[in-house]
Amino acid sequence: MKNLVEVKNLKKKYGTKEAVRGISFNIKQNEILGLLGPNGCGKTTTIGMMLGLLKPSNGEIFIDGKKIEENRIETLEKINFISPYIELPKKLTVKQNLIVYCKLYNVSDIKNRIEYLVEKLKLENFLNRITGELSSGQKNRVSLAKALINDPAVLFLDEPTASLDPEIGDYIRGFLENYKKEKKISILLASHNMNEVTRLCKTVLMMKDGIIIDKGFPEELIKKHGRKNLEEVFLKLSRSNNELN
Repeated sequence: MKNLVEVKNLKKKYGTKEAVRGISFNIKQNEILGLLGPNGCGKTTTIGMMLGLLKPSNGEIFIDGKKIEENRIETLEKINFISPYIELPKKLTVKQNLIVYCKLYNVSDIKNRIEYLVEKLKLENFLNRITGELSSGQKNRVSLAKALINDPAVLFLDEPTASLDPEIGDYIRGFLENYKKEKKISILLASHNMNEVTRLCKTVLMMKDGIIIDKGFPEELIKKHGRKNLEEVFLKLSRSNNELN
């Protein structure tokens, strides 16, 4: 499989503070790549730059072989995201929200696209309800539908199951597994749920203080660091004072 996303020597400075310090990685087509690290390590800043929301201080980002900064409209049409920190317009119904985002992304067949996502994500029972009145699990599924509205080739997921009960969280993880197989998309997953990462991600990047300090398959990292699971590896690396890059 080809690399659909390429990040090369990416840096971001805010005055004298370096939030991201020269990281490089690739995401293959039909791959879910995990990006792990403690709060403040640079994960969200990295995703912001990959979405074109933040301008890198240095480095390059390529989506399907094209540099984002030089091909913004074309590349941004191929990506989408979900984040617990961004809510959809609360006073619109679910259907109205999906129609608005279809138009923003120039979706050609709005009716069929919405029907497809409604069926896939089981939105039928609250499609005509006001979005602000939904439960957290329902809002999460609507946000995921919004993130898939343009049939993206690359999907960025920032804590996609945060604050969800175990049943809804498991449903979302199963949906993502099946959707990736069906569409062969590339996914970057930032999460603090280590079981989720172990289940979904083929490769994991461990980030700390703006750099990637380790990477590998979840089972390889567990064996390498002599721990029982990925959560213990995460805690070891987060608490370490040594940069392992």
